[in-house]
Amino acid sequence: MKPDVSLDFTFTSSIEQVWHALTDSDTLAKWIWNNDFQPIVGHKFQFRAEPNEWWDGIVDCEVLVVEEPHTLSYTWTSAGETTTVTWTLTQDSDGTTQLHLDQSGFSEETKARQGAIEGATYAWTNMSTQLEKVLA
Repeated sequence: MKPDVSLDFTFTSSIEQVWHALTDSDTLAKWIWNNDFQPIVGHKFQFRAEPNEWWDGIVDCEVLVVEEPHTLSYTWTSAGETTTVTWTLTQDSDGTTQLHLDQSGFSEETKARQGAIEGATYAWTNMSTQLEKVLA
């Protein structure tokens, strides 16, 4: 199945540093939102953002895959929609780290809604900018 959101990022940090930023709860809070994440398959956790008039600010998640330092996957349930987020990391010979994001499983209704997938893409791109600052 083709992912609904597919993005690639390059960081000058080592693969271990990027993995840490993806799997350490305190570091995640600096570039996504407050959370109780643990890199343990089956662990249920939440991301908690400031609620607004359209959203309660909570994302319910469950860790699906932890293959340090190359693959991390978890469910992402928010506003009645459950998707799967998968991060794939590779280290290049020059020491840079390639980080690939796939988010799949959006409902046909959501995919048909104008701007929905673009909104998710925008949000992840914005978060990656924050990640870059955390890694600097």
